[in-house]
Amino acid sequence: MNLAAIQSALRERNIDAWLFYDHHHRDPIAYRVLGLPDKLMVTRRWYYLVPAQGEPIKLVHKIEAGHLDSLPGSKRQYSAWQELFENLKALLGKYRDIAMQYSPNNIIFYVSLVDGGTVEMVRGLGKNIISSADLVAQFEATLTDAQIQTHFEARNLIDGIVAEAFKEIGRQVRNGGTTEHKIQQWFMEAFRRENLVTEDPPIVAVNANSGNPHYEPTAARSASIREGDFVLLDVWAKKNTPGSVYYDITWTGFVGRAPSDRQRQIFEVVRGARDAGVNKVKTAIQEGRKIAGWEVDRATRDHINKAGFGQYFIHRTGHSIGTEIHANGANMDDLEIHDERQILPNSCFSIEPGIYLPEFGVRSEINVMVRPKAAEVTGKIQNEIVII
Repeated sequence: MNLAAIQSALRERNIDAWLFYDHHHRDPIAYRVLGLPDKLMVTRRWYYLVPAQGEPIKLVHKIEAGHLDSLPGSKRQYSAWQELFENLKALLGKYRDIAMQYSPNNIIFYVSLVDGGTVEMVRGLGKNIISSADLVAQFEATLTDAQIQTHFEARNLIDGIVAEAFKEIGRQVRNGGTTEHKIQQWFMEAFRRENLVTEDPPIVAVNANSGNPHYEPTAARSASIREGDFVLLDVWAKKNTPGSVYYDITWTGFVGRAPSDRQRQIFEVVRGARDAGVNKVKTAIQEGRKIAGWEVDRATRDHINKAGFGQYFIHRTGHSIGTEIHANGANMDDLEIHDERQILPNSCFSIEPGIYLPEFGVRSEINVMVRPKAAEVTGKIQNEIVII
Protein backbone atom coordinates (compact mmCIF):
# COMPACT_ATOMS: atom_id res chain seq x y z
CA MET A 1 0.00 0.00 0.00
CA ASN A 2 1.20 3.47 -0.85
CA LEU A 3 -0.18 5.45 2.09
CA ALA A 4 1.29 8.78 0.99
CA ALA A 5 -0.24 8.46 -2.48
CA ILE A 6 -3.67 7.52 -1.09
CA GLN A 7 -3.68 10.45 1.29
CA SER A 8 -2.54 12.81 -1.43
CA ALA A 9 -5.36 11.61 -3.69
CA LEU A 10 -7.89 12.16 -0.92
CA ARG A 11 -6.68 15.71 -0.35
CA GLU A 12 -6.80 16.47 -4.08
CA ARG A 13 -10.46 15.44 -4.10
CA ASN A 14 -11.35 17.11 -0.77
CA ILE A 15 -12.41 13.77 0.72
CA ASP A 16 -11.87 13.38 4.48
CA ALA A 17 -11.11 9.65 4.53
CA TRP A 18 -11.36 6.34 2.68
CA LEU A 19 -13.07 3.55 4.61
CA PHE A 20 -12.17 0.02 3.55
CA TYR A 21 -14.38 -2.81 4.79
CA ASP A 22 -14.60 -6.51 4.11
CA HIS A 23 -16.12 -9.81 5.15
CA HIS A 24 -15.43 -13.10 3.37
CA HIS A 25 -13.49 -11.35 0.58
CA ARG A 26 -16.52 -9.53 -0.76
CA ASP A 27 -14.30 -6.59 -1.75
CA PRO A 28 -11.26 -7.77 -3.73
CA ILE A 29 -10.44 -4.14 -4.55
CA ALA A 30 -9.60 -3.50 -0.88
CA TYR A 31 -7.08 -6.36 -0.85
CA ARG A 32 -5.35 -5.14 -4.00
CA VAL A 33 -5.20 -1.45 -3.02
CA LEU A 34 -4.03 -2.22 0.52
CA GLY A 35 -1.69 -5.04 -0.48
CA LEU A 36 -3.36 -7.61 1.76
CA PRO A 37 -2.98 -11.35 1.08
CA ASP A 38 -5.90 -12.54 -1.00
CA LYS A 39 -5.85 -15.95 0.74
CA LEU A 40 -6.44 -14.46 4.19
CA MET A 41 -9.20 -16.33 6.09
CA VAL A 42 -11.81 -13.68 6.89
CA THR A 43 -14.74 -14.91 8.97
CA ARG A 44 -15.34 -11.60 10.78
CA ARG A 45 -15.72 -8.02 9.57
CA TRP A 46 -12.71 -5.72 9.45
CA TYR A 47 -12.47 -1.98 8.76
CA TYR A 48 -9.52 0.18 7.82
CA LEU A 49 -9.82 3.97 7.76
CA VAL A 50 -7.27 6.02 5.82
CA PRO A 51 -7.70 9.73 6.60
CA ALA A 52 -6.55 12.45 4.23
CA GLN A 53 -4.15 13.47 6.98
CA GLY A 54 -2.88 11.61 10.01
CA GLU A 55 -2.59 8.00 11.07
CA PRO A 56 -4.84 5.23 9.69
CA ILE A 57 -6.99 3.26 12.12
CA LYS A 58 -7.80 -0.46 12.08
CA LEU A 59 -10.90 -2.09 13.51
CA VAL A 60 -10.73 -5.88 13.77
CA HIS A 61 -12.47 -8.71 15.59
CA LYS A 62 -10.67 -10.09 18.64
CA ILE A 63 -10.41 -13.59 17.18
CA GLU A 64 -8.86 -12.23 13.97
CA ALA A 65 -6.95 -9.42 15.62
CA GLY A 66 -3.84 -9.78 13.48
CA HIS A 67 -5.49 -9.55 10.07
CA LEU A 68 -4.41 -5.95 9.36
CA ASP A 69 -1.06 -6.02 11.17
CA SER A 70 0.82 -5.59 7.89
CA LEU A 71 -0.76 -2.15 7.48
CA PRO A 72 0.32 1.04 9.27
CA GLY A 73 -1.86 2.65 11.93
CA SER A 74 -3.35 2.15 15.36
CA LYS A 75 -5.68 -0.76 16.15
CA ARG A 76 -9.06 -1.09 17.84
CA GLN A 77 -10.74 -4.42 18.59
CA TYR A 78 -14.32 -5.58 19.05
CA SER A 79 -16.22 -8.71 19.87
CA ALA A 80 -19.87 -7.84 20.58
CA TRP A 81 -21.94 -6.02 17.99
CA GLN A 82 -22.34 -3.12 20.40
CA GLU A 83 -18.56 -2.77 20.56
CA LEU A 84 -18.38 -2.81 16.78
CA PHE A 85 -20.91 0.00 16.46
CA GLU A 86 -19.33 2.17 19.15
CA ASN A 87 -15.83 1.68 17.78
CA LEU A 88 -16.95 2.49 14.26
CA LYS A 89 -18.73 5.59 15.53
CA ALA A 90 -15.55 6.74 17.28
CA LEU A 91 -13.38 5.82 14.29
CA LEU A 92 -15.40 8.01 11.93
CA GLY A 93 -16.23 10.67 14.50
CA LYS A 94 -14.45 13.75 13.18
CA TYR A 95 -14.83 12.98 9.47
CA ARG A 96 -17.75 13.94 7.22
CA ASP A 97 -17.03 12.89 3.62
CA ILE A 98 -16.10 9.21 3.51
CA ALA A 99 -15.08 7.35 0.34
CA MET A 100 -16.26 3.75 0.11
CA GLN A 101 -16.57 1.08 -2.58
CA TYR A 102 -20.03 2.36 -3.43
CA SER A 103 -21.67 3.94 -6.48
CA PRO A 104 -24.94 5.92 -6.47
CA ASN A 105 -27.69 3.83 -8.06
CA ASN A 106 -25.05 1.13 -8.68
CA ILE A 107 -23.98 3.00 -11.83
CA ILE A 108 -20.30 2.00 -11.60
CA PHE A 109 -21.15 -1.51 -10.51
CA TYR A 110 -17.54 -2.65 -10.86
CA VAL A 111 -16.72 -0.82 -7.62
CA SER A 112 -20.13 -0.89 -5.89
CA LEU A 113 -19.19 -3.70 -3.49
CA VAL A 114 -20.20 -2.46 -0.03
CA ASP A 115 -23.51 -3.97 1.11
CA GLY A 116 -26.57 -1.79 1.64
CA GLY A 117 -26.68 -2.40 5.39
CA THR A 118 -23.17 -1.08 5.91
CA VAL A 119 -23.99 1.98 3.80
CA GLU A 120 -27.05 2.55 5.98
CA MET A 121 -25.01 2.21 9.16
CA VAL A 122 -22.36 4.71 8.07
CA ARG A 123 -24.97 7.17 6.83
CA GLY A 124 -26.80 6.72 10.11
CA LEU A 125 -23.72 8.12 11.83
CA GLY A 126 -24.22 11.34 9.86
CA LYS A 127 -21.56 10.65 7.23
CA ASN A 128 -21.65 11.58 3.56
CA ILE A 129 -20.56 8.57 1.50
CA ILE A 130 -18.57 9.39 -1.62
CA SER A 131 -17.98 6.85 -4.39
CA SER A 132 -14.39 5.61 -4.45
CA ALA A 133 -14.66 4.94 -8.21
CA ASP A 134 -12.10 7.58 -9.25
CA LEU A 135 -9.76 6.61 -6.42
CA VAL A 136 -9.97 2.97 -7.42
CA ALA A 137 -9.19 3.89 -11.03
CA GLN A 138 -6.10 5.77 -9.91
CA PHE A 139 -4.75 2.92 -7.80
CA GLU A 140 -5.93 -0.02 -9.87
CA ALA A 141 -5.73 1.13 -13.50
CA THR A 142 -2.77 3.49 -13.80
CA LEU A 143 0.35 1.67 -14.87
CA THR A 144 4.04 1.92 -14.09
CA ASP A 145 6.59 2.29 -16.88
CA ALA A 146 7.60 -1.33 -16.33
CA GLN A 147 3.99 -2.49 -16.69
CA ILE A 148 3.52 -0.42 -19.83
CA GLN A 149 6.57 -2.15 -21.28
CA THR A 150 4.94 -5.56 -20.70
CA HIS A 151 1.91 -4.39 -22.69
CA PHE A 152 4.13 -3.56 -25.65
CA GLU A 153 5.96 -6.87 -25.32
CA ALA A 154 2.63 -8.71 -25.46
CA ARG A 155 1.65 -6.57 -28.46
CA ASN A 156 4.77 -7.55 -30.38
CA LEU A 157 3.96 -11.22 -29.92
CA ILE A 158 0.19 -11.12 -30.38
CA ASP A 159 0.22 -8.96 -33.51
CA GLY A 160 2.52 -11.53 -35.06
CA ILE A 161 0.43 -14.48 -33.87
CA VAL A 162 -2.78 -12.98 -35.29
CA ALA A 163 -1.15 -12.36 -38.68
CA GLU A 164 0.09 -15.95 -38.71
CA ALA A 165 -3.36 -17.21 -37.62
CA PHE A 166 -4.98 -15.87 -40.76
CA LYS A 167 -2.36 -17.71 -42.83
CA GLU A 168 -2.93 -20.87 -40.79
CA ILE A 169 -6.68 -20.69 -41.41
CA GLY A 170 -5.99 -20.49 -45.15
CA ARG A 171 -3.58 -23.44 -45.01
CA GLN A 172 -6.00 -25.63 -43.06
CA VAL A 173 -9.03 -24.72 -45.19
CA ARG A 174 -7.17 -25.65 -48.34
CA ASN A 175 -5.67 -28.83 -46.82
CA GLY A 176 -8.79 -30.68 -45.76
CA GLY A 177 -10.67 -28.11 -43.68
CA THR A 178 -10.71 -26.77 -40.14
CA THR A 179 -13.03 -25.52 -37.40
CA GLU A 180 -13.33 -22.58 -35.05
CA HIS A 181 -12.22 -24.76 -32.14
CA LYS A 182 -9.14 -26.06 -33.95
CA ILE A 183 -7.98 -22.52 -34.66
CA GLN A 184 -8.74 -21.51 -31.08
CA GLN A 185 -6.51 -24.35 -29.87
CA TRP A 186 -3.83 -23.29 -32.37
CA PHE A 187 -3.85 -19.90 -30.63
CA MET A 188 -3.51 -21.50 -27.19
CA GLU A 189 -0.48 -23.49 -28.35
CA ALA A 190 1.06 -20.30 -29.77
CA PHE A 191 0.49 -18.60 -26.40
CA ARG A 192 2.23 -21.43 -24.56
CA ARG A 193 5.13 -21.28 -26.98
CA GLU A 194 5.55 -17.53 -26.46
CA ASN A 195 5.01 -17.66 -22.66
CA LEU A 196 1.73 -15.77 -22.83
CA VAL A 197 -1.23 -16.37 -20.53
CA THR A 198 -4.92 -15.56 -20.77
CA GLU A 199 -7.98 -15.77 -18.54
CA ASP A 200 -10.05 -17.35 -21.35
CA PRO A 201 -9.28 -18.69 -24.81
CA PRO A 202 -9.62 -16.31 -27.78
CA ILE A 203 -12.80 -16.05 -29.81
CA VAL A 204 -12.77 -17.60 -33.28
CA ALA A 205 -16.16 -16.96 -34.87
CA VAL A 206 -17.41 -17.65 -38.40
CA ASN A 207 -20.33 -16.09 -40.28
CA ALA A 208 -23.41 -15.88 -38.00
CA ASN A 209 -21.28 -16.71 -34.96
CA SER A 210 -19.32 -13.51 -35.50
CA GLY A 211 -22.60 -11.68 -34.90
CA ASN A 212 -22.53 -12.92 -31.28
CA PRO A 213 -20.06 -10.66 -29.42
CA HIS A 214 -19.26 -13.25 -26.72
CA TYR A 215 -19.49 -16.41 -28.79
CA GLU A 216 -17.28 -19.20 -27.45
CA PRO A 217 -16.41 -22.17 -29.65
CA THR A 218 -15.92 -25.48 -27.86
CA ALA A 219 -14.96 -28.97 -28.93
CA ALA A 220 -18.66 -29.90 -28.84
CA ARG A 221 -19.93 -26.71 -30.50
CA SER A 222 -17.74 -25.43 -33.28
CA ALA A 223 -18.51 -24.39 -36.85
CA SER A 224 -16.42 -25.43 -39.82
CA ILE A 225 -14.40 -22.79 -41.64
CA ARG A 226 -14.69 -23.00 -45.41
CA GLU A 227 -14.05 -21.06 -48.58
CA GLY A 228 -16.34 -18.03 -48.68
CA ASP A 229 -16.61 -17.65 -44.89
CA PHE A 230 -16.29 -14.47 -42.85
CA VAL A 231 -14.01 -14.89 -39.81
CA LEU A 232 -13.65 -12.82 -36.62
CA LEU A 233 -10.67 -13.24 -34.27
CA ASP A 234 -10.80 -11.67 -30.79
CA VAL A 235 -7.46 -12.26 -29.09
CA TRP A 236 -6.18 -11.22 -25.66
CA ALA A 237 -3.20 -12.31 -23.56
CA LYS A 238 -0.33 -11.01 -21.46
CA LYS A 239 3.22 -12.00 -20.61
CA ASN A 240 3.50 -14.72 -17.99
CA THR A 241 5.31 -12.43 -15.54
CA PRO A 242 4.10 -10.70 -12.35
CA GLY A 243 2.36 -7.37 -12.90
CA SER A 244 2.11 -7.77 -16.67
CA VAL A 245 -0.59 -5.97 -18.66
CA TYR A 246 -2.94 -7.43 -21.27
CA TYR A 247 -3.07 -6.67 -24.99
CA ASP A 248 -6.52 -7.21 -26.52
CA ILE A 249 -7.45 -6.90 -30.21
CA THR A 250 -10.11 -8.00 -32.71
CA TRP A 251 -9.57 -8.45 -36.44
CA THR A 252 -11.76 -9.82 -39.24
CA GLY A 253 -10.99 -11.70 -42.45
CA PHE A 254 -12.57 -13.41 -45.43
CA VAL A 255 -11.67 -16.83 -46.79
CA GLY A 256 -11.60 -16.37 -50.54
CA ARG A 257 -10.89 -13.80 -53.21
CA ALA A 258 -13.01 -10.92 -51.94
CA PRO A 259 -15.61 -10.18 -49.24
CA SER A 260 -19.11 -9.13 -50.26
CA ASP A 261 -20.09 -5.50 -50.73
CA ARG A 262 -22.22 -5.78 -47.58
CA GLN A 263 -19.27 -7.04 -45.54
CA ARG A 264 -17.10 -4.21 -46.84
CA GLN A 265 -19.80 -1.66 -46.05
CA ILE A 266 -20.21 -2.80 -42.44
CA PHE A 267 -16.45 -2.97 -41.93
CA GLU A 268 -16.03 0.59 -43.21
CA VAL A 269 -18.70 1.91 -40.83
CA VAL A 270 -17.09 0.12 -37.87
CA ARG A 271 -13.63 1.32 -38.90
CA GLY A 272 -14.90 4.90 -39.06
CA ALA A 273 -16.48 4.61 -35.63
CA ARG A 274 -13.25 3.20 -34.17
CA ASP A 275 -11.24 6.04 -35.65
CA ALA A 276 -13.74 8.62 -34.36
CA GLY A 277 -13.21 7.27 -30.85
CA VAL A 278 -9.43 7.32 -31.19
CA ASN A 279 -9.46 10.89 -32.51
CA LYS A 280 -11.70 12.00 -29.63
CA VAL A 281 -9.16 10.75 -27.11
CA LYS A 282 -6.09 12.04 -28.93
CA THR A 283 -7.54 15.53 -29.36
CA ALA A 284 -8.55 15.85 -25.71
CA ILE A 285 -5.17 14.71 -24.40
CA GLN A 286 -3.24 16.94 -26.81
CA GLU A 287 -5.35 19.93 -25.70
CA GLY A 288 -4.83 19.11 -22.03
CA ARG A 289 -8.57 18.64 -21.56
CA LYS A 290 -10.11 16.15 -19.17
CA ILE A 291 -12.15 13.46 -20.90
CA ALA A 292 -14.49 10.85 -19.45
CA GLY A 293 -15.17 7.36 -20.75
CA TRP A 294 -18.72 8.14 -21.86
CA GLU A 295 -17.47 10.80 -24.29
CA VAL A 296 -15.50 8.24 -26.28
CA ASP A 297 -18.47 5.91 -26.47
CA ARG A 298 -20.64 8.77 -27.67
CA ALA A 299 -18.18 9.58 -30.49
CA THR A 300 -18.17 6.02 -31.85
CA ARG A 301 -21.90 5.48 -31.30
CA ASP A 302 -22.81 8.72 -33.08
CA HIS A 303 -20.87 7.55 -36.13
CA ILE A 304 -22.69 4.21 -36.23
CA ASN A 305 -26.05 5.82 -35.54
CA LYS A 306 -25.59 8.24 -38.45
CA ALA A 307 -24.84 5.31 -40.74
CA GLY A 308 -28.16 3.74 -39.72
CA PHE A 309 -26.83 0.75 -37.75
CA GLY A 310 -27.25 1.97 -34.17
CA GLN A 311 -29.57 -0.88 -33.19
CA TYR A 312 -26.84 -3.39 -34.07
CA PHE A 313 -24.17 -1.83 -31.78
CA ILE A 314 -25.22 -3.54 -28.57
CA HIS A 315 -22.30 -3.11 -26.17
CA ARG A 316 -20.06 -0.38 -24.78
CA THR A 317 -17.23 0.95 -26.93
CA GLY A 318 -14.38 -0.26 -24.75
CA HIS A 319 -13.04 -1.35 -21.39
CA SER A 320 -10.16 -0.55 -19.08
CA ILE A 321 -7.11 -2.81 -19.53
CA GLY A 322 -4.55 -3.66 -16.87
CA THR A 323 -3.21 -6.76 -15.17
CA GLU A 324 -6.78 -8.03 -15.59
CA ILE A 325 -8.34 -8.00 -19.04
CA HIS A 326 -11.17 -5.88 -17.64
CA ALA A 327 -9.50 -3.49 -15.22
CA ASN A 328 -11.04 -0.93 -12.87
CA GLY A 329 -10.34 2.26 -14.80
CA ALA A 330 -12.77 4.21 -16.94
CA ASN A 331 -14.70 2.21 -19.50
CA MET A 332 -15.67 3.77 -22.81
CA ASP A 333 -19.34 3.51 -22.02
CA ASP A 334 -22.45 5.64 -22.46
CA LEU A 335 -24.74 2.67 -23.15
CA GLU A 336 -24.57 0.11 -20.37
CA ILE A 337 -23.63 2.85 -17.89
CA HIS A 338 -22.89 6.57 -18.17
CA ASP A 339 -19.23 6.28 -17.16
CA GLU A 340 -18.12 9.67 -15.87
CA ARG A 341 -14.74 8.41 -14.67
CA GLN A 342 -11.88 10.35 -16.19
CA ILE A 343 -9.37 8.73 -18.51
CA LEU A 344 -6.19 8.99 -16.48
CA PRO A 345 -2.55 9.36 -17.58
CA ASN A 346 -0.69 6.04 -17.79
CA SER A 347 -3.89 4.09 -18.33
CA CYS A 348 -4.82 1.69 -21.11
CA PHE A 349 -8.18 0.77 -22.62
CA SER A 350 -9.81 -0.74 -25.68
CA ILE A 351 -11.85 0.95 -28.38
CA GLU A 352 -13.91 -1.77 -30.06
CA PRO A 353 -17.15 -0.72 -31.75
CA GLY A 354 -19.11 -3.44 -33.52
CA ILE A 355 -22.11 -4.04 -35.75
CA TYR A 356 -23.76 -7.43 -35.28
CA LEU A 357 -26.12 -8.61 -38.02
CA PRO A 358 -27.87 -12.00 -38.13
CA GLU A 359 -25.58 -13.27 -40.90
CA PHE A 360 -22.25 -11.87 -39.65
CA GLY A 361 -20.76 -9.30 -37.31
CA VAL A 362 -17.82 -6.92 -37.48
CA ARG A 363 -15.81 -5.64 -34.54
CA SER A 364 -12.56 -3.71 -34.85
CA GLU A 365 -10.64 -3.52 -31.58
CA ILE A 366 -7.49 -1.58 -30.80
CA ASN A 367 -5.81 -0.58 -27.53
CA VAL A 368 -5.09 3.02 -26.55
CA MET A 369 -2.38 4.04 -24.08
CA VAL A 370 -2.75 7.50 -22.56
CA ARG A 371 0.29 9.34 -21.26
CA PRO A 372 0.34 12.79 -19.60
CA LYS A 373 0.48 14.70 -22.90
CA ALA A 374 -0.36 12.22 -25.64
CA ALA A 375 -2.37 9.13 -26.50
CA GLU A 376 -1.44 6.38 -28.94
CA VAL A 377 -2.85 3.23 -30.48
CA THR A 378 -0.42 0.61 -29.25
CA GLY A 379 -0.61 -1.94 -32.05
CA LYS A 380 -1.36 -2.50 -35.69
CA ILE A 381 -4.56 -0.93 -36.98
CA GLN A 382 -6.78 -2.90 -39.37
CA ASN A 383 -7.95 -0.80 -42.30
CA GLU A 384 -9.20 -3.51 -44.67
CA ILE A 385 -10.75 -6.96 -44.25
CA VAL A 386 -7.94 -9.51 -44.36
CA ILE A 387 -8.06 -11.73 -47.43
CA ILE A 388 -7.28 -15.25 -46.25
